[in-house]
Amino acid sequence: MKYYKLLLTTACLMASIASANAFVHVRQLHSDWHFRQGDSEIWHEAQVPGNVHLDLMRAHIIDDPFYRLNERSVQWVDKADWMYETNVVPTAEELQAQNQEIVFKGLDTYADVYLNGRLLVRTDNMHREWRCDVKGILQEGNNRFEVYFHSPIRRNIPKFDALPYRHNTGPDQSWIGGIFDKVISPFARTASYEYGWDWGPRLVTFGIWRSVQLETWNGEKIANVWHIQNEVNSRRAKLTTVVEVESDEDVTAAIVAVSANDKQLASRTISLVKGLNKIRLDYAMDRPRLWWTNGLGEAYLYNFKTTISTVGKIVDSTTDEIGIRSLKLHNDKDKYGHNLYFELNGQPLYAKGSNMVPNDNFLSRCNDSVYHRVVQDAKAVNMNIIRVWGGGVYEDDAFYRECDRNGILVWQDFMFACCTYPADSAFLANVKEEVVYQVRRLRNRACLAVLVGNNECQDVWYGWGNKKKQLDEMGYGEEVGKMQHALFHELLPSVVKEYAPQISYRPSSPYAFENMPSDGINGDDHYWGVWHGAEPFEAYYDHRVRFQSEYGFQSFPEYESVLKYAPFDYDHNIYSEVMMEHQKAGTYANHRIEEYMRRDYHVPSDFKKFLYVSLLMQGDGVKTGMEAYRRDRPYCMGSIVWQLNDCWPVASWSSRDYYGRWKALHYFTKYAYDDILVAPRVKVIGEGKKQEGKQVSNLPTEAGGQLRVADNATSRSDKEIEIKLVSDRRTVAKGELTIQTMTMDGRIVHSERRTVVMPANTAIHVETKLVKDLLGGEQPEDVIFYIAFTTGGKTYSNIAYAVSQKDMNYRPARMKTVITKAADGYDVKLSSEVFARGVFLSVKGIGNFFSDNYFDLLPKTSRTIHVRCAKDLDTFKKELEIISLVDTY
Repeated sequence: MKYYKLLLTTACLMASIASANAFVHVRQLHSDWHFRQGDSEIWHEAQVPGNVHLDLMRAHIIDDPFYRLNERSVQWVDKADWMYETNVVPTAEELQAQNQEIVFKGLDTYADVYLNGRLLVRTDNMHREWRCDVKGILQEGNNRFEVYFHSPIRRNIPKFDALPYRHNTGPDQSWIGGIFDKVISPFARTASYEYGWDWGPRLVTFGIWRSVQLETWNGEKIANVWHIQNEVNSRRAKLTTVVEVESDEDVTAAIVAVSANDKQLASRTISLVKGLNKIRLDYAMDRPRLWWTNGLGEAYLYNFKTTISTVGKIVDSTTDEIGIRSLKLHNDKDKYGHNLYFELNGQPLYAKGSNMVPNDNFLSRCNDSVYHRVVQDAKAVNMNIIRVWGGGVYEDDAFYRECDRNGILVWQDFMFACCTYPADSAFLANVKEEVVYQVRRLRNRACLAVLVGNNECQDVWYGWGNKKKQLDEMGYGEEVGKMQHALFHELLPSVVKEYAPQISYRPSSPYAFENMPSDGINGDDHYWGVWHGAEPFEAYYDHRVRFQSEYGFQSFPEYESVLKYAPFDYDHNIYSEVMMEHQKAGTYANHRIEEYMRRDYHVPSDFKKFLYVSLLMQGDGVKTGMEAYRRDRPYCMGSIVWQLNDCWPVASWSSRDYYGRWKALHYFTKYAYDDILVAPRVKVIGEGKKQEGKQVSNLPTEAGGQLRVADNATSRSDKEIEIKLVSDRRTVAKGELTIQTMTMDGRIVHSERRTVVMPANTAIHVETKLVKDLLGGEQPEDVIFYIAFTTGGKTYSNIAYAVSQKDMNYRPARMKTVITKAADGYDVKLSSEVFARGVFLSVKGIGNFFSDNYFDLLPKTSRTIHVRCAKDLDTFKKELEIISLVDTY
């Protein structure tokens, strides 16, 4: 049966969101939607924004695809068509408006939209906004509104079959979807990760995934405002605001004005013609408050208001939060190659961040609170940049707003990843509409740092993917190559140049030059020698690059997170059916984790402890990379880890799991990305002599990385410890450096102190010592090296080891705890008579947060950890578990 429910006029009015001008109304059309399978007559309630998988779950037709093996059982969904419909009752004011539009902020993906039986639009791109003029179609009373979604599988398989060659794709898991080797993701302007990745499931979705609204207005409307920052320094900011005004009629005298924090900056009296008008206002701000990234200063935002007035009355207005800053991306030639770094407000900026994939496979669940949490978690661990990876989506306005407010730059990929694309004229025309819309939407953002054509498509074509060679041999290389050039070297840069020339553009990441793969010494690099190449973590020190925009290492989620999708004891083996379903890089990845663990750690037989060691190992390994790249500044000026988050519960390279729980890596990032870094390195004497600019061989990898084989230094038994200090501060820091050798029970067998003046915004070599001179008669496996720098009342520290973790003689730590009630949970004070490596606290469930975890506890010292937790005290005490690395032996 069909549902035809009238929307009550009062409900319509309650749902209305009006702008400051009474003539422009925006009403969300999110109520009383229903859906059915395309060839069915059975209707079910739907939520908008949303998607069909979520609606099917609410209707109890499918089970949660994130649970156990359920991903397999929902693959039929993307082979069907789906119909959504509602009914709209317009108000008298809406019907009388001269302009009436239905606006879809996001439709996924192939949809026919009808109003009262009339076709409004056929859509084929989830990354675009779609506007439909409904003047003359919208009628009094009930209006039937329908959106029919076509299966992208059935729509695109004929395109795949029609080609005599195959486009390269990312890890498109077509076999899971039951379509064998038909990798069709390059043909659809849909988020690539929906088709499966090596960290995500294959869940090809449908739906009205962003807002749908009715916009009505009369007279004049501000269609777009572009605030251009021409020249900015601390003394003066020269700005231009371009205002686009749509008018129903000719107007002889309209006033367009711009103010900031209620102080008028510029105004202009102009004549408007019927249609679209563009008005330019040039002005300056004296002594502006500049916008700085996290850790360098305040991310100050001005409240800019743009108004248009006629006959003395404001008829429309818009507001924007604007950060005034000078931001440049350098890619200059130097004696080593070509650098890559950001310059913020006249100062070189070391980029510290992580890559972000979509926060859910069901994107409508990514609400404001999700974006707030992910950005706050990045800020909390001293990140200043997030790379929005090109296989997902252009994120919601809420994400960029959070980045603006918290001083987090955004490296924004266009939505292309690890593929060659069928970029014929129709494809390019579709993409042009997409990128014009997205560039215009994002260009005012203080956080927007660079626009990048794609993720790894250049290296797919020329490097590890070797696709050019394959297609050249088939006779199609020139044809496909021209399509890639038209997309990434012609269309995208031309749109950026026209609509946001103040934003830098790069054709790909990683990227050196056109017509060649990336090389690490020119521009940015994706390094996967650690992980895919099975190189030791120490290889990060010798793999020198100008800007590292991808590198990482896998781990499993914590045990409490695993229980959410693998709750049964028989699931608790990393090779069980369920655990492998949630390990999208396959047995290859599990083998790699085991290989590294056998090499450097003890391998626990207990499942729960194995997860813990995998987490600690990931943290140790990637922390090594963070420190290696930071201490190599200014040669290297960026460290962007793969990856920040997950789209579902899975074993992956993330530092935060799907539920938002911090892994060891995220806790370690707080210290590795702090404004001052103490960076010791223990190495065999003679290692690390590789010269800048030396090229290394390229090998293919499975997950879209570029494998580099590091030079092997001659093995030597003597070791040295090289200590560097790194500062991102804008001012000099003077302090005391302490070097101590400490036994497991806390005896200091060597100690020295010295005053160090740390220059601003640089890295310096402080000391190189022979390890044997620091041992104080002890064996290397019986001591730790504690290095600290104290300045301005804050101590920055790090611990170095002369041997691998597997060879350290850790002693069982009998942890003493004192638990006290705190505002939103408990404070846990811990102490131990011996050194405790990787102290991990946990309680049951995933709704708890620890202020620090996986930390090293020095002997005969105490550490207080705040735990945000809603459990009562007795339950908390009973459930609290504390282990350290030695407890896994």
